[in-house]
Amino acid sequence: MAPKYSIKVFTTADKEQSELAYAIRRQVFVEEQNVSPEEEYDEFEDISRHFLLFDDGQPAGTARWRHTEKGIKLERFAVLPAYRNRGAGSLLVKSVLDEVKEQGKTVYLHAQVAAMKLYERAGFKSTGPLFFEAGIPHYKMVLEQPGEC
Repeated sequence: MAPKYSIKVFTTADKEQSELAYAIRRQVFVEEQNVSPEEEYDEFEDISRHFLLFDDGQPAGTARWRHTEKGIKLERFAVLPAYRNRGAGSLLVKSVLDEVKEQGKTVYLHAQVAAMKLYERAGFKSTGPLFFEAGIPHYKMVLEQPGEC
């Protein structure tokens, strides 16, 4: 059955949506990838714009973005295992980019090595050396031009 995806954009003032997003991040980052909750949930939650991806009303993925000194940073992309390789991640990336790309600022992210192809398809290019966040290898990636997602 083909997914029936929809996106909800919110801030942490929406407690119900926040809890759904945090539950996805807990499963993906804390449980699957062994990221400590202290690293996963940070001081930027309240200043970020959050996205929830639903499949036929069921939470499937989440992401957020925020302004930084360097531009707009995309973060916390997490898709539940049942929705991976089904277009969920690409739709999340596209939805976030649709909201931020007209702001005229540098758009960047810290990509886990395993997810780099997703971001490359959206027009991101890696820059700089490999580094570790929460014990996971990453590269900084910068949006050069919007891609196909």
